[in-house]
Amino acid sequence: MRVAYYSPLPPARSGVADYSAMLLPELRKRLDVEVARPGARRWGRRAEDSCDIAVYHVGNDPEHHWWVVEALRRRPGLVVLHDFVLHHLIAGMTVGRRDPNGYLDAMQREAGAVGRMLAHGVIDGVLPPVWERRAHEFPLTGEVLSSATGVIVHSAYVERRVREHGYAGPVWRIPLAAWPMPAELPSAGLPTDRLIVGSFGHLNPAKRVPQLLEGFALLRERVPAALLVLVGSVAPGVELELPDDAIHLDYVGEDRLWSLLAASDICVSLRFPTMGETSGVAVRAMTAGRPQVVSDIGWFSELPDEVALKVPIGGDEEVEVLATHLERLAGDAGLRTAMGSAARTLVEQDHDVGRVADAYAAVLEEAAGGEAVQDAVRTAVASAAAEVGLPPEGEALGEIAARLREVGRDG
Repeated sequence: MRVAYYSPLPPARSGVADYSAMLLPELRKRLDVEVARPGARRWGRRAEDSCDIAVYHVGNDPEHHWWVVEALRRRPGLVVLHDFVLHHLIAGMTVGRRDPNGYLDAMQREAGAVGRMLAHGVIDGVLPPVWERRAHEFPLTGEVLSSATGVIVHSAYVERRVREHGYAGPVWRIPLAAWPMPAELPSAGLPTDRLIVGSFGHLNPAKRVPQLLEGFALLRERVPAALLVLVGSVAPGVELELPDDAIHLDYVGEDRLWSLLAASDICVSLRFPTMGETSGVAVRAMTAGRPQVVSDIGWFSELPDEVALKVPIGGDEEVEVLATHLERLAGDAGLRTAMGSAARTLVEQDHDVGRVADAYAAVLEEAAGGEAVQDAVRTAVASAAAEVGLPPEGEALGEIAARLREVGRDG
């Protein structure tokens, strides 16, 4: 079976690009994969048509995913949904390209007249952009799901949200594959006599940095040797005011990231709101055998308690529970070791890249078979309609198409 594969790839600074770079070699052991690239002259309609099925990796970043969505709209296919909330993507493909009407229409499809009026306010400059603080309220996921013949998700949370959004096509859940940890790592350059609390990833308002700093301040009162290390680029509008016992490192490469993860005694991943993402950094932390403290939301809630301690969202309780979990882990090396061991076991069982590639191959074979059946049904119906003289736009053929949709053979 030949697969057309649409995804950003390195050197793009994208988690999805890194993920595809890891997954593709394993997929190619199992399938004939033709990788599409934006603007590549050799890739065209003829190449698309020679493939049995197309798979589209879609994330929330318009810079890296606009061309993937445009290709999906030309040829519907199987979507790998890396984020449930796609508001930033759709806004970038409409407002970002001076197409305000496209944004108005998308918001109306999402939330009716209220959505359209809100979008008007944003475009006219009288309301703040929805994508800055309220994207999770208007995910705009339907703009992609409408062209999906099937969807692959990484969590039960996103599977549920996809169904709640009205998607009736097939959905498969495949865990996010784990990146292999390099055998040799450069020095992290961090003090070895401190308790290192690491937090990794792009620092935006959803990462709960103020709450993390408050919780760490409480930990420092009880564990003076603690050092907080924040690793990742800083989003516009986010101001970091770090205490003396915290340091910030900007975006780092893969080897440096692994060395910092390995040097951390505890990893923290706070999140609200969630965009429906499965954290690649959290999966890497499990591979590195690091105990984690995470927000009790989305995919993070699905992590076993043996692997990650959960923190509730909001209020004083969030900071207090965070500080309590950090203190507990700081004072119990045996617990840290046990959680790290459980994390490695979970990665081996659920996130091994070979097993994930097997699951992808099985889904692609199943989905391609379904598309072939649908093509055959559509061809047979069209032929029969022509033989009996049914007009293409007539009421009778429309009724047949409706019945086909009811049984999953969309006409």
